[in-house]
Amino acid sequence: MLTFNIRGENIEVTDAIRDYVQKRLAKLKKYFEKNVDSTAHVNLKVYQNKTAKVEVTIPLPYLTLRAEETSPDLYASVDLVTDKLERQIRKYKTKVNRKSREKGFKNVDFAAPVDDEAAETDESENAISVVRTKRISLKPMDNEEAILQMDMLGHDFFIYEDADTNGVSIVYRRNDGRYGLIEASEE
Repeated sequence: MLTFNIRGENIEVTDAIRDYVQKRLAKLKKYFEKNVDSTAHVNLKVYQNKTAKVEVTIPLPYLTLRAEETSPDLYASVDLVTDKLERQIRKYKTKVNRKSREKGFKNVDFAAPVDDEAAETDESENAISVVRTKRISLKPMDNEEAILQMDMLGHDFFIYEDADTNGVSIVYRRNDGRYGLIEASEE
């Protein structure tokens, strides 16, 4: 079951806006298994230059879907972000189905952020300070699955547990557009 958490910045979320967002994002329900419960976190922003930005994050047990779009019209931004999420889901399902057939997996789980808390520090204490802390749950996957998850989140790197070695690995996007891999060792 997909539920919605809709909030606005510089805009009041009216019933009409809430209904439109829920109606458009409800199209995504057909892609989810019946027993999966998740909340779509929707953030609507309106800027002084009259542009509207819509951000949607849907954490799932096996991946995190995230998309954002900006346009002059709030309703158009909702449509664009819904289309982007739908493309992400189709791309994910195609790759996972292919990998499952090749390796004989029944289900592939992706790592999803567990806790995201901001750490407040006094900048006068240190020249270098941590301004944000994230805790993640590492789930076993291979390089290709980690790259897919990284691309879907729109990040430049992704940390995961290598399914073959059980070690921590990091994939990252290089400046030339290709991918790199860092494998941690205990030496």
